[in-house]
This record gives sequence, structure tokens and C-alpha cells, in this order.
Amino acid sequence: YDKPTERPDNGKFLGFDHVRFWVGNAKQAASFYTSRFGFTHVAYQGLETQEREYCTHVVRNGDVVIALTTALQPGNETFYKEQEAHGDGVKDVAFLVDDAKRIYENAVARGAKSIREPEEIKDENGTVIIATIQTYGDTHHSLIQRVDYTGPFLPGFKESDFKEPINDLIEPPKLERIDHVVGNQP
Repeated sequence: YDKPTERPDNGKFLGFDHVRFWVGNAKQAASFYTSRFGFTHVAYQGLETQEREYCTHVVRNGDVVIALTTALQPGNETFYKEQEAHGDGVKDVAFLVDDAKRIYENAVARGAKSIREPEEIKDENGTVIIATIQTYGDTHHSLIQRVDYTGPFLPGFKESDFKEPINDLIEPPKLERIDHVVGNQP
């Protein structure tokens, strides 16, 4: 096999944007990551931001961004079926891309299941285009195109005012980036 010297222009993956965990208690999980792994609180979405279905705490260490999400309503069948089957775990590996629509269309044309068609979302901090696919198992892959966004995470999130005091007392571990994610198969 000779690796092609010229790649098709299908859009570019620029790296990992974030990893979203579905967890039983997002606030508690965020506290664990900040107090044990040196993450800092970055952004929040929930009832205070007019989100009524999910509560999400976003934490960061270096370029590693983790979104920890919990359902707010007891009747959220999708969330609780996932929790029953897998417990706390990764629901979405989000990639930073240059053209979410084109990559989404190419992936769906090649057999990926569409979860969320490309959608432009915006707030006072700018615009992001998001699309989501499913390739195997129950894990999703979001395609995040940050058009001109300057906010703390994504539109609809507010900057977090939580602070982890332990990180001021003990030097936190320094993480640089996510280099790979493993998808386990049955």
C-alpha cells in the first residue's frame, strides 16, 4: 500500500475539541476532576442559563477539555437508558474541524448514522457550527467548527464562577492535550 501523496479535500480534522461524559452528578464529577487532576472550571450550562434538559460543567487542563453532563428531568429516557447500560462514561468525542457540514455529509454518505444535522448556533460571543454522527456503539462524534467564537465553551454556556481552592495549595498536574481516544468494541 502506498499512502497517497495528495489527500481529497473532504475537510480537515484539527484535533480534539472536547470529550463529553454523561454522568450521574455533573457537579460532583467536575469537583473530582478539578481537585484530583488539576482541571479548572471553565463554563456551565443548566437551569441558570435557561437549559431545562441537561446540566453541564466544563473543565479544562491545558488543551484537555471535558464536558460533564447530567439530565435534569427524571423522565429523560435517552440519558437514563445510557446510564443503565454503561454507567458514567464518554458519550461524545468532539472534534475541532474546518468544515463541519462537508465532513458530516461525507461521513453520512459513507455509512455513519446522522444524530444531528449541521446547525449554526450563536450567541453574543460568536458562531459555532455543530454536527453529530454515530459510527459504532453508542458513542457519538460531534464536529465542531468554531467560526468566530470567543466565548468560554459553546453558545448557551456561561463562564463558570467555581474555583478549586486545592489548586492554589498544591501544584496541579499539567496536561497538554488528548492524543488519542480508544473506542472499545463488544
